[in-house]
Amino acid sequence: MTVAAAEPDAHDSRSLHERIAADLRDEIMSGDLPPGGSLPSTVRLKERFGASSATVQKALQLLKGEGLVVGRAGAAVTVRAHRQRTIRPAPSLVTARPGEPYPWLTEAAAHGTRAAYALLEVAEVVPPSDVRAALGLPDDATALLRRQLLSIDDDPAELVASYYPLEIAAGTALAERRRIRGGTPTLLAALGHPPRLSVDRVSARVPTQEQSRALRLPGNLPVLRTLRVVYSDGERPVEVSVLVKAGHLYEVRYEYPAGPGG
Repeated sequence: MTVAAAEPDAHDSRSLHERIAADLRDEIMSGDLPPGGSLPSTVRLKERFGASSATVQKALQLLKGEGLVVGRAGAAVTVRAHRQRTIRPAPSLVTARPGEPYPWLTEAAAHGTRAAYALLEVAEVVPPSDVRAALGLPDDATALLRRQLLSIDDDPAELVASYYPLEIAAGTALAERRRIRGGTPTLLAALGHPPRLSVDRVSARVPTQEQSRALRLPGNLPVLRTLRVVYSDGERPVEVSVLVKAGHLYEVRYEYPAGPGG
């Protein structure tokens, strides 16, 4: 295992306790330090990282605040059964059959979790620049916003802001402050704009104040931000969403057939 130098690193401006926490966090999330197992003792961590007891304890406090480990001073620190979950974007385009709930809820239940969502806002707004560009809107144009908070087992999981062209959304259930039975893919299909293709751009960012509060994020850990553009027939963009989730709790899984080498 890599030993972190006690001196400041010209290429890593973080304090030593933050660097120690980062290395241990990576080992926890990758499974090298499995749930239910104990972290190395303070003495071992001091030797490994060339750090004082106080610095090691500060690193462990960060991990405790993130809910990754439990324990108290003088006792073994144990890795918790952390909440890292896998997100599969592909099912997001699936339309529900009449009378069925949104597929995201059904899929969560199939994995033994309880999913829910709260509709936070429905309004006509000027979207962010990247959303306007994806929708092909001029700088001062407005779109319909539907903002939601998705939860899993009562924990906030994802903040979603979805934008729709007004010529599609005006006068429809999209513009009403209520849940849409079967989800927006089903409604868009019923309106004559069936989702055909979804393109995701995923990036890691420092959370905004709103995102940190809504997702109850500890410290300054990054979030995963997905800009998702949904196209209908004729490659027309009919929905652009900004999806934000805690970066240390989620991974994104993409599946596609392997093609011949080029």
